[in-house]
Amino acid sequence: MDKLKLVESMYTNKEVPQFNVGDTVKVLVRIPEGEGKVRLHPFEGVVIAKSGSGVRSRFTVRKVSFGEGIERVFPLYSPVIERIEVVRQGKVKRAKLYYLRARISKRATQIETREDKTTP
Repeated sequence: MDKLKLVESMYTNKEVPQFNVGDTVKVLVRIPEGEGKVRLHPFEGVVIAKSGSGVRSRFTVRKVSFGEGIERVFPLYSPVIERIEVVRQGKVKRAKLYYLRARISKRATQIETREDKTTP
């Protein structure tokens, strides 16, 4: 086995849920507060991009807080991430949702799974 693949296999044993671009996720991040104290801080938003592969994979989450857009890039296998929860799944037709940066208010978070409505 290649040495690089051996090192990658050591770090990719973390359990990660399946999510895609357009999904709304809640990332619980560990924040150290003192000697031996750790607080979990949630960061909830829409996944606008995924990139990389293996240990180097990362994803970008965007949320709107007090009218300001905030984006944060998380390495998928980072030890800082406690867990990732998928809140809502979205249906999108693009791999990168950078167009959401220009949207404001509800239009920025209006990525819903649409049910097929057939008329009888």
